[in-house]
Amino acid sequence: MQDITKNNFDFIRVLLAFIVFVGHLGALSQSQQLYFLTNSPVEIAVFSFFIVSGFLIARSYERSSSLKSYAKKRFNRIVPAYLLVVFLCGILLSLVSKLSLTEYFSNTQVYKYLFWNSLFLNFKAPWLPGVFGNQAVNGALWTLKIEMCFYIAVPFMFLLFGKNNKYRNTSLIVLYFLSLIFLNYFEQAGNIGMSKQLPGSLCYFIGGMLIYFNFNKFIKHKNSLFIIAIITVWIDLIFKIKLFSPIMISIIVLYIAYSLKFLNNFGKYGDFTYGIYIFHFPIIRVFQTLGLFEDYNPYIMSIICMLVVIGVGISSWHLYEKRFL
Repeated sequence: MQDITKNNFDFIRVLLAFIVFVGHLGALSQSQQLYFLTNSPVEIAVFSFFIVSGFLIARSYERSSSLKSYAKKRFNRIVPAYLLVVFLCGILLSLVSKLSLTEYFSNTQVYKYLFWNSLFLNFKAPWLPGVFGNQAVNGALWTLKIEMCFYIAVPFMFLLFGKNNKYRNTSLIVLYFLSLIFLNYFEQAGNIGMSKQLPGSLCYFIGGMLIYFNFNKFIKHKNSLFIIAIITVWIDLIFKIKLFSPIMISIIVLYIAYSLKFLNNFGKYGDFTYGIYIFHFPIIRVFQTLGLFEDYNPYIMSIICMLVVIGVGISSWHLYEKRFL
């Protein structure tokens, strides 16, 4: 049977981060030449991140020696870098604000931004005074509060069905369909933003968990499951309702993770994905605010922007993130 540790999750996460970057580049650059990039499947990429988390976090909790050990690992992976990007944006974006430095730092919105964002409640204060036209500074951070909620939920989910409870799959399937009810209700009502929040996004996380708990069966039948998953997702798209597509997308993502063996060592130089994800949004907006996409060749500026994002992601990992791990 295939070794569960032999996978290419590092490659998948970089690919998903790049898909999100490309989609946001098309939307935030405000360049007509780059608008086609908005066709990048950002939503699927974000949900795929949740799927990967469901698989890996269930494994992390099951292998942790204690709840304290689990909590420490999860805290150190997410929180330090998250707080870094929040406080760097709060301070450094004063340089692109339309307000003077005195006006900027005397504005209470700066401190509301730092306070609410440090608590993962980005929606309470998403903007900074005079920055990016008072629009959201870092629209990508909304997923982090959901990720943190997943981390908190996992111990309770294990408590619900126990580590070796025979009703574990049944419990997760019930939660899966309850999540789908929420997701589909708000999607059909036209409130897409609410549908992506908890518990709507939980079905993707559970998809990853279910495959982890049934890993041997998944590996044994992964080729057949992959074909079924492709067909099912296509059918769900036709009828414009999410019923089986979250679990089927989970199968597709995990199939890739355990099929392309030549990518298994992709992360040997470091895990840059998180840094790329949390920093790319404000970097793109700085490029747009400075008029770089408008005044220069937008394709060249896109490449430069991408290189800056990658450089910041690599620096974040080597100079900051891995010190906590």
